[in-house]
Amino acid sequence: MKVVAVYSTKGGAGKTSAALNLAWEASKSGRVLLWDLDAQGASTYLTGVKPKLKGGVAKLLTGSNGISEVARKADLPSVDGHHRIDVVPADDSYRELEVRLDAAKGSRRRLQKVLKDAAGSYDTVILDCPPGASLVAENAVRSADVIVTPVPPAALSLRSLEQVRELVADSAKPAPILAFLSMVDRRKLTHRRAAEELPAEHSEIVDVIVPASVVVERMGDERAPVATFAPRHHVAQAYADLWRLVAQHA
Repeated sequence: MKVVAVYSTKGGAGKTSAALNLAWEASKSGRVLLWDLDAQGASTYLTGVKPKLKGGVAKLLTGSNGISEVARKADLPSVDGHHRIDVVPADDSYRELEVRLDAAKGSRRRLQKVLKDAAGSYDTVILDCPPGASLVAENAVRSADVIVTPVPPAALSLRSLEQVRELVADSAKPAPILAFLSMVDRRKLTHRRAAEELPAEHSEIVDVIVPASVVVERMGDERAPVATFAPRHHVAQAYADLWRLVAQHA
C-alpha cells in the first residue's frame, strides 16, 4: 500500500485539486482511499460524501473505529465498471483533531498506526493535508511514502517549499518530496520564467505544470476530477503525468 501526502504549508496552492485528481488517476489501477485531513472539508465536498465521520475523529484515533468502518464511497464515476475510491470525510469533530493527536500515545505517528487498518483493502492512500506546520501535518508526513507539494510561481510558495523540506527532514526516514508548479499563467512573464527556471534550481520540482485554468475551477461545480468531464484537457494530462511520477517514487 502506497501512502501519498499532498501537503503545503501555504493555503490556496492547489492542494485539494491535486489530491482528488491524483486519487482518480491512482484508481485506474487499484483501490484508493482519500483521507480528508483538512477541517475545511474540500475533498469531502468535491467527492459528494456526507461530512459526517462515524463516532468522530476521537474514535478513529483511539482505534475504537477502523478505517473500514468510517470510509464512504465517493460519489464519482466508476472506473471500468468498478467503484474504486473511498473517502474518510472531514466533519466538525476535526476541530479537536490537533488536541486529540497531542494527547494520544505516540502522537507523532498516530495516523500511521490508524492507516495500518487500510492495508490489504487499498492499494493507495491519498492524504489531503491541512496547510501549516501542525501536528496533523507532521503525522501525515511521517506516514507517507512520498510527499506531493504544489508550488504556485510566487516567492511565498518557495518559502513554503522550504518549510516542507524542514518538516520532512525531521522525520526518522524522510520521504521524497515531489513538488510541481501549479496555477501557472503563461501570459505572465514572471510565471513563464518560473516554469523555465525553478525546476533547474530546486531538485524537488518535477517537470509537470498545472496551469491556471477555468477547468480546475469547474471542479467545484462538477464535484469531480478534471479527467471525468474534460479528459482531453491539458490539465487532465498534467495530473496524469504527475501521478506516473508519484507512482514511481512511492
